[in-house]
Amino acid sequence: MTDVTSIATDTKTPALRIRDVAKTFSTPHGDVVALKPVSIDIKQGEFIAIIGPSGCGKSTLMNAVGGLLEDYEGTVEVDGKVVRGCHQEIGMVFQEESTFPWRTALDNVAFPLEAAGVGKEERHAKAMELLNLVGLDGFENRFPAELSGGMRQRIAIARTLAFKPRILLMDEPFAALDEQTRLLLGDKVLQIQQELNQTTMLITHNIAEAVQLADRVLIMTFRPGTIKRVVDIDLPRPRSSKMMGGERFGHFVATIWEDLREEASKGLLELEQVRST
Repeated sequence: MTDVTSIATDTKTPALRIRDVAKTFSTPHGDVVALKPVSIDIKQGEFIAIIGPSGCGKSTLMNAVGGLLEDYEGTVEVDGKVVRGCHQEIGMVFQEESTFPWRTALDNVAFPLEAAGVGKEERHAKAMELLNLVGLDGFENRFPAELSGGMRQRIAIARTLAFKPRILLMDEPFAALDEQTRLLLGDKVLQIQQELNQTTMLITHNIAEAVQLADRVLIMTFRPGTIKRVVDIDLPRPRSSKMMGGERFGHFVATIWEDLREEASKGLLELEQVRST
């Protein structure tokens, strides 16, 4: 475990650098500090998971990095260059259902290529490659209503990959799935991430998922959120959900929970105080 104040910066320019990113929202009841300054360096091909109690600013941070939120303090850099707003190197996958119900799996994945003016034959060929990558070959002509939730989320991932983003942001992408599907889809995401050497940042509430997938887990404090601690997950790669029963895996889960429980308790206490007033 590494205290955040002593994180070593890699000598090479990080693929993604977050510097003192903070956000305060104005409300009718006054200003709300959602996110205190957060700084993270993420190397090319590194998998980072961010975990914290509800309302700690995880999604606010993700939206700032992904370009969905531009009014924030601090800077976001890609390959050493400051970016603001959407960036072609950054792709995002969300928790919410995002497939187009009137399009087949193939045409869903091909949509961004179609929007970019790629010819039908070429975009369908590339879309098929991506469907194969996420394990959906043979389902290209099915509509979303004919597929399970996990399969629809694979389509969403494949469609995001069609942009060829070097940096992938994932905000609770498996939250709506049952536990078995979530574990298997996590294995698939790991496989894709390793094959593409993709820099990935995952927001999750699931401690086991964070340990299964990440090189580092960043634990956030209760609101206003900032990074409380960084846990280096030194489990060997390649990984899969098979290692979840191991003693070392359990050690990491317990360690993260100790910090997270303290922050989640603050959230529950605040909620109880609000209800009692």
